[in-house]
Amino acid sequence: MYQAGSGIPAIPHPIRQIRNLMLRKLYDWTLSLAGRKAAEAWLALIAFVESSVFLVPADVLFLPMALARPERAYRYAFVATAASVAGGIAGWMLGYYAYEAVAKPVLEFYGKLEAFEQLKSHVTEGQLNLLLVTSGLAHLPPIKIVTILAGVAHIKLWHFVLSAIVARGLRFYLLAFLLRRYGEPIQAFVEKRLGLILGAVAVGLIVLYVAYHLLAG
Repeated sequence: MYQAGSGIPAIPHPIRQIRNLMLRKLYDWTLSLAGRKAAEAWLALIAFVESSVFLVPADVLFLPMALARPERAYRYAFVATAASVAGGIAGWMLGYYAYEAVAKPVLEFYGKLEAFEQLKSHVTEGQLNLLLVTSGLAHLPPIKIVTILAGVAHIKLWHFVLSAIVARGLRFYLLAFLLRRYGEPIQAFVEKRLGLILGAVAVGLIVLYVAYHLLAG
């Protein structure tokens, strides 16, 4: 990588290098949990912390577990959904009660603070309600940003929980259905294409929301 117009190799930011290395190690460590006896408990823990402070998605652990034991795919989907919603509540509480002390340093470490501050400055309640669904369904934007933002914006907790159940449940149960029905042959599609499809659905919801408000205005 070179600095524009200088011909001098750009020096990677040391904090970014550390963050990327940590992410790689976290990803590998999370994937290794699938083969453990306590994999289901680890799935619950990863799904919980993903929604507020952890950067690696629970899908990384969910996929190999559901492939190894497809008869338990729906059970794993329930565990992941319940834990993810509980973790979302924890993220909401961090935003509501401890943004400056806890949530802000976490976002800054992961390099998400700038995106968060931009959202916080411009997002309306209606837009945030939509993002609660798109983040849970397709990580658009990352779910931890939206859970914390919902707390900062004082979104009603019951509304937040309902949105999280629908979005996270739809994602995990869809994964469970595909893996249970098609097994290993569908793995490559799930890993490479499903995220794009869910992302397209999320973008479609955002476009419909914008179009509706433009027409209504």
